[in-house]
Amino acid sequence: MTRKRPLGWPWAVAMVALGAMMALGLEPYRLWPLTLIAFALVIANAVRGQAAWIGWLAGVGYFGAGLSWIVEPFLIDAARYGWMAPFALVLMACGLSLFWAAGFWLGAKMPNRSIGLVAGLTLAEFARGYTLTGFPWALVSHIWVGTPVAQVDALIGPFGLALLTTLAVALAARLDLRAALAGGAMLAASWAYGLFALSQPDPKAPTVTLRLVQPDATQDAKWDPVHGQMFFDRLMQATAAPQGPLGKVDLVIWPETALPYLVEDDPTLPAQITDAANGAAVAVGLQRIETSAEGTRGWNSLKVYGASGQDLAAYDKHHLVPFGEYIPLGDLAYQWFGLRAFAAQTGAAYTAGAGPKVLNLGAKLGKVLPLICYEAVFPQDLRTGERADWILQITNDAWFGTVSGPFQHAAQARLRAIEQGLPLVRVANTGLTEVIDARGRITASLPFGTNGYLDAALPGALPAPPYARWGEIPALLLLAGCFLWALRKPRATLA
Repeated sequence: MTRKRPLGWPWAVAMVALGAMMALGLEPYRLWPLTLIAFALVIANAVRGQAAWIGWLAGVGYFGAGLSWIVEPFLIDAARYGWMAPFALVLMACGLSLFWAAGFWLGAKMPNRSIGLVAGLTLAEFARGYTLTGFPWALVSHIWVGTPVAQVDALIGPFGLALLTTLAVALAARLDLRAALAGGAMLAASWAYGLFALSQPDPKAPTVTLRLVQPDATQDAKWDPVHGQMFFDRLMQATAAPQGPLGKVDLVIWPETALPYLVEDDPTLPAQITDAANGAAVAVGLQRIETSAEGTRGWNSLKVYGASGQDLAAYDKHHLVPFGEYIPLGDLAYQWFGLRAFAAQTGAAYTAGAGPKVLNLGAKLGKVLPLICYEAVFPQDLRTGERADWILQITNDAWFGTVSGPFQHAAQARLRAIEQGLPLVRVANTGLTEVIDARGRITASLPFGTNGYLDAALPGALPAPPYARWGEIPALLLLAGCFLWALRKPRATLA
């Protein structure tokens, strides 16, 4: 039953189309049944032959549709960079699809090909999430955000949930009644567990009121001097606004790189900001620089200021965006060849911070784990060894457009809350600005693409769930079990 001849154009187009159909389960569409159907058809075809090609073609469709927002940064200055947008999307989709091709190829070499494909693809997704700096965006497990199944993430993490989803689909794709029922039972049990978890009492919440400020600073105007002053005025007006029904504000939070000026150029800025806050501390996303004999370096940072602009805590983003916030090997290019533009110490690139860090903001605000933008994509970045009381993500999603990117980014933040059993507060320049409880539910939010602020209560924290304690170990054990299963030759000739 193995297909010997190469795929023809109709089959190739069909595989790309099925991959694109799979992406409809991601935000903002949430059509997860279509993902399961298309995924089953992809696996069913791969079992019969040409698995590597089918994996690559389906991946091109999946990543091409799911990551279409990647063109948005190039359209901010379309006259100069717009021509690069289609190349960026094609290269991204084709490159990430190589992981799927490798996973499908490996899986097809196993005696039990359908289970082998589950193991191979899961291993490929692990590799995609960790290789070099990693890019675990658009995992198949992300289709479950907003459904009860997402609660399984607290047990086995996003890669484990991706494995579980792929296994259920692969069993259904065998066109065997018992296998299909087993796959359906797995998803039904996951749904039932999620309903049970969501029905449990909420943890006790601290009496903390946060003010989340969203200035709607669009990227094309963000650094323009005139617009920069306007956005700064919006931030200050929201910070100084009277207290609302929740009473006194304990912490005001500004988004990533919200401050359009360097504190190094005007040391009075922190005091101006905290004076407007009516006694509350203010967490500010900003850029900071240091000059030394080696040159001038810059960091994408979070600073927490107290009374009279006093420094309470600071964090430098450590997981930077390749080619967006830094150029790989940029410092070496400067040291070896004198190319200054790509070096963090002399050019426009950021320097990476020391690593994940829990900030102690005092008895009332507790311990907070800060994330800046892209860092919320990486579940491993939240395993610091010290448990926080809550998570704070500041971000500038104006880079991602208005269609899918900001919504996919925010959905991944909800998974981080579930995995850690901690509330997560998300503050974005243009949105999505929202408060997420420890089970991933949105308890308060601002409309996307609006200027405003939100006073919200900080939800409570749950005890550390299995994923927060053990990380990827449960998922890796499941993966090892799949590989052992795949090494057993099945009775059915199609498997």
